[in-house]
Amino acid sequence: MATAPASSLLRPALADGAPGLHAAPSTPLLAARWGLSHGLLRTVLASRARRGSADATLLRTPELQAEPWDHYRDLRAHRPFAQGPLGNVTAHHDVATALLRSDDFGVADRDRVLPAPVRAGLGLVGHRRYAGVDTPPSMLVVDPPDHTRYRRLVSRAFTAKAVAALRTRTEEITAELLDDLAAGFARDGSVDLVRRYAAQVPVTVIAEMLGVPPEMRGTLLTWGDGAAASLDMGLPWQRYARAERSLAAFDSWLRGHLRSLRADPGEDLLSKLVQVADDDGSGLTEQELVATSMLILAAGFETTVNLISNGTVRLFEHPDQRAVLAEDPSLWSNAVDEVLRHDSPVQRTARMARRDTEVEGVPVAEGEIVVTVLGAANRDPAVFTDPDRFDVARRNAKEHVAFSSGIHYCLGAALARMEGEVALRALFTRFPDLAPAGSAVRRPTIILRGWETVPVRA
Repeated sequence: MATAPASSLLRPALADGAPGLHAAPSTPLLAARWGLSHGLLRTVLASRARRGSADATLLRTPELQAEPWDHYRDLRAHRPFAQGPLGNVTAHHDVATALLRSDDFGVADRDRVLPAPVRAGLGLVGHRRYAGVDTPPSMLVVDPPDHTRYRRLVSRAFTAKAVAALRTRTEEITAELLDDLAAGFARDGSVDLVRRYAAQVPVTVIAEMLGVPPEMRGTLLTWGDGAAASLDMGLPWQRYARAERSLAAFDSWLRGHLRSLRADPGEDLLSKLVQVADDDGSGLTEQELVATSMLILAAGFETTVNLISNGTVRLFEHPDQRAVLAEDPSLWSNAVDEVLRHDSPVQRTARMARRDTEVEGVPVAEGEIVVTVLGAANRDPAVFTDPDRFDVARRNAKEHVAFSSGIHYCLGAALARMEGEVALRALFTRFPDLAPAGSAVRRPTIILRGWETVPVRA
């Protein structure tokens, strides 16, 4: 399997808009962009919170984000929409599903949410030239026909057959990591489950799938953790700067790695992507290829890290459900879906009206944003009986929308489910007395819900 030259592994980020210059984006440039985007949105959210917007208050308050369930029930009292700080918000499972599947709505364009003078200012300052997971041409934020083309070119790597073939390798990886955990328990008494296990399982699997050298996995986790914040709105300056520099560094390394794979391809997915052609003979441009590779890499471990850590904490909190799984291990697959439903790794996603339309008689004008609160929809009592109860045997757990719905349904959903099942089952089978060894710390992200550290002992 080909790898990038050693010199490319630690290459600094390309200068913004200046290929070939090895420098990170300048602080004044980042500060200008932050002020016109996240800084402005922070001011708007603060103003809306002072005027009584409960959703704006939630988005600004980590303590409320940690336990948002009462707020979600309040949102659900309004149908089809509650009023959010930037427009309509829905907490209803059926409304969210219909929106996510509707041709009347497309992915949200953040820039169009901003006032015209602000958009003009950003145009003068200049948008980022390095790829990101939150801006085109990332598959996450484009609609057909581009989305259709990108998805068609990469979907074969995530077929049910391909994921099934990865299960044995995932089991081998978890066994090796659990041996390392056992050594850590013997040496130190406790370990951080996120850093030593929940993050390592998915990053190892996706890195092997994409031909990423083993020595780069730790760096990928660092970049992915930094870049994850870019999905949120109204970031504080320090987190915004870290996110942008992570994206720039990620972009720079990917370009060098992809050049190496073109010269010496292996059997991995990225080697295939640099050579693949679409039906009309065209392939991906370099920017499209970098953005697609970045999204696959980041999404390939970010959501699953949260799934494994959320599942571990939920099972700590519900020893009766651990007992059910110990008695009937066949329920582990269903238990993963219940974790996804009960504590969704992705809490929100937004859609923009592509034309004037209406939802249950409520008009939505072209260009308006509607936020679907996936974490709330997954606790909708109209779909899930006693929705706040964590029940690994819940019969309709799979009806959650944790992976979204419609054409943007998560490409790696089957992989995430498989990794979550293998990782959680192996963890609690190997260490049946696993227990917390201190207070867990939540990640500071809003869209992505998970844990930064989970200290455990065996």
